[in-house]
Amino acid sequence: MTDSYIQRLFSGRIGGGRFGKETKIYKFEKIKRAKRSALAANPGAEIIDLGVGEPDEMADRSVVKALSAEAARPENRGYADNGIQEYKDAAAEYLREVYGVKGIDPQKEIIHSIGSKPALAMLPYAFINPGDIALVTVPGYPILATHTKYAGGEVYHLPLEEKNNFLPRLDNIPTGIKRRAKLLYINYPNNPTGAVATKKFFAGVVDFARENKIVVVQDAAYAALVYKGKPLSFLSTPGAKEVGVEIHSMSKAFNMTGWRLAFVAGNERVVSAFGHIKDNCDSGQFKAIQKAGCHALAHPEITVATAEKYKRRLKALVEILKPAGFKAKMPGGSFYLYTKAPKGIRGGRRFETAEDFSEYLIKEKLISTVPWDDAGAYIRLSATFEARGRKDEERVLREIKRRLSGMEMIF
Repeated sequence: MTDSYIQRLFSGRIGGGRFGKETKIYKFEKIKRAKRSALAANPGAEIIDLGVGEPDEMADRSVVKALSAEAARPENRGYADNGIQEYKDAAAEYLREVYGVKGIDPQKEIIHSIGSKPALAMLPYAFINPGDIALVTVPGYPILATHTKYAGGEVYHLPLEEKNNFLPRLDNIPTGIKRRAKLLYINYPNNPTGAVATKKFFAGVVDFARENKIVVVQDAAYAALVYKGKPLSFLSTPGAKEVGVEIHSMSKAFNMTGWRLAFVAGNERVVSAFGHIKDNCDSGQFKAIQKAGCHALAHPEITVATAEKYKRRLKALVEILKPAGFKAKMPGGSFYLYTKAPKGIRGGRRFETAEDFSEYLIKEKLISTVPWDDAGAYIRLSATFEARGRKDEERVLREIKRRLSGMEMIF
């Protein structure tokens, strides 16, 4: 088919005239293709998906019940714009109760978002001009980096390495980069590494941001899912509110992924700027969903129970991986297990990258994982694999162990 004039009109930010014609296959597409190939070669077989990035259960029944009731109220039918005050109040109380964060003004320092992804996408447009830089940790969620580039900015990657407990080395950033940087994106507990931040690290982030006049964006999507001690908020750090914001999501902590609800909290000017961009992008999340979110935030015990399930599954996965030679360790938070990919299998295949090993696991063992080659070759396994109840969970874990038995990895 001959290209129409439309092909010449695509913007450079999405590839210009090459949009839709790229032959490069990205890793998630490779995973999908490998799954299809594995199923075709093994009709009727079960692929165990350890690459899932969302909860495997529905939201708590009480939250669903609250949504149903609120959806039936006529006063909830209209536009929510930048959010209802009840949700902001509930978010402020949640921060105080769960994280010990005090002094957040729910009128000026909190705003809702239709999930954390749009918040990360919109924030660069409030700060990034052509030539400005966003400091972004890798491996990690790429949305803020992508939209920084869309806005004409540049991205400077901060590698997360095991030797540094998967915390970025801010002292290694060149002076010229710091001079042009406007945003610092961090994410703790971290996807994909499962690492948690320390009070000392957050204090260093505040000092770094203040000294270099940089806005901090802390993505706290997994903040409540921790396995040792209490959850830690960036906003509990002295001075944090002066330099940035934290984004909390309902998705992971409350099994509300498809509901699309989150909140941005912290610096009043940053919250206001985000609200300005947001007001020109959407008309707010359905009020009934926000009010159901209020119910969820008032019941953090929902998250505690969910975290216990993930902790149990993650511990089991660690013990399953060890006999094969993996140096797997229990993560500090999130629902991910991040471990080095092998270089090969004794007496068998060699792997140049984590992607190679991940494709091998799908095709030969019918186990799906997510590979990362950004800062070393690692694979990510998720505790959110599908299982219908505790007995089925135990069955799935036994099956993973069976499929990996006899494999001797070379690292």
